[in-house]
Amino acid sequence: MKNTKLQKMVSIGMLSSISFVLMIFNFPLPAFPSYLEVDFSDVPALIAAITMGPIAAIVVEFIKNILNWFYVGSPTGVPVGQIANFTTSILFIMPVYFVYKRLSTAKGLTTGLVMGTLTMAIGMSVLNYYLFMPMYNYFLNVPTETGAALTKTIVTFVLPFNIIKGMIVTAIMLLLFSSLKNWLIKQRKQFINE
Repeated sequence: MKNTKLQKMVSIGMLSSISFVLMIFNFPLPAFPSYLEVDFSDVPALIAAITMGPIAAIVVEFIKNILNWFYVGSPTGVPVGQIANFTTSILFIMPVYFVYKRLSTAKGLTTGLVMGTLTMAIGMSVLNYYLFMPMYNYFLNVPTETGAALTKTIVTFVLPFNIIKGMIVTAIMLLLFSSLKNWLIKQRKQFINE
């Protein structure tokens, strides 16, 4: 029991570190504003969700964003970007976990990833409109649109960007799952059924 808890803590630490490093290597997509960047840092958190459960995934995302805040910083000390990233990741990962928990197959994972992509895209569109864009303006003095202009930005850029990002991460996760399936199942049995 204690050995399993220690292994879980070490695994969460390793996945958090990998996630942090992957977050550094972010990149914008052509035709989208430069502040919208793709990274693969959600993949380790997805592995944590599948093998250790939702709390482990949340901890991986939290540690990743804390490390990123220390590494990148924030002009006002308010980690608006990291809060937005954390929220985006949770909206993406939680549906994956809940679907995969009920249907622990490649089909279940695919369904969860599609649902996670839609939840993330729609959820972040709403949250960007009401919360994150105003936070960027208020805390970081980043000029943002309001009203109809903000709605157009959300519909034209934020929504399709998150769908594309979700599709990219989905493709990578499915490739990893196909090659690591037996290992992931073994880890899940060890950690979730402890």
